[in-house]
Amino acid sequence: MPMLTFTDSLPGRPRKILVAGTSASGKTTLARGISQRLDVPHIEIDALFHGPDWTPRDTFLAEVDEFSSRPEWVTEWQYSSVRPLLAERAELVVWLDLSRTTVMRQVVRRTVRRSVRKEQLWNGNQEPPLRTVFTDPDHIIRWAWKTHHENANRIAALLSERPELAIVRLPSHTAARRWLDGVLGVTAS
Repeated sequence: MPMLTFTDSLPGRPRKILVAGTSASGKTTLARGISQRLDVPHIEIDALFHGPDWTPRDTFLAEVDEFSSRPEWVTEWQYSSVRPLLAERAELVVWLDLSRTTVMRQVVRRTVRRSVRKEQLWNGNQEPPLRTVFTDPDHIIRWAWKTHHENANRIAALLSERPELAIVRLPSHTAARRWLDGVLGVTAS
């Protein structure tokens, strides 16, 4: 199946959906929108992965296996330990393919806001002090910069492995909104 755009019809009503994109691209927001339109549960994968003090949770793999065995779900396509399983079970991948400039603007804004407001994230975690962007090579801002290109490679590999899988490429938030309100809205009806 060729890569779909935000105006292309879907081959059917998807029930198992992955949202791909760079860190801080808006995957979770888009996944929530899909969940609402299709009335399928959204499982926020970061909440399953991150335990207290940012440690990976021991139950992560089992929980992903359990929810992805269900008949309906939408989640973010991340974490190398579960990407293959999720890709195997998915019926649709929605790729939020934003420019590096857009992603960097979003990740900086989000990280500063979360840090200044001391927002509670998953399992009591908070963004580290802003100065750690200079000392932590895996700081979310640095991570988003250095991994931005990887999604295109993952999507290309997925197209080779599962040529029958519907993949929708959304190059902007405007395209994402138009897809949610247009194609997905019609599919959900």
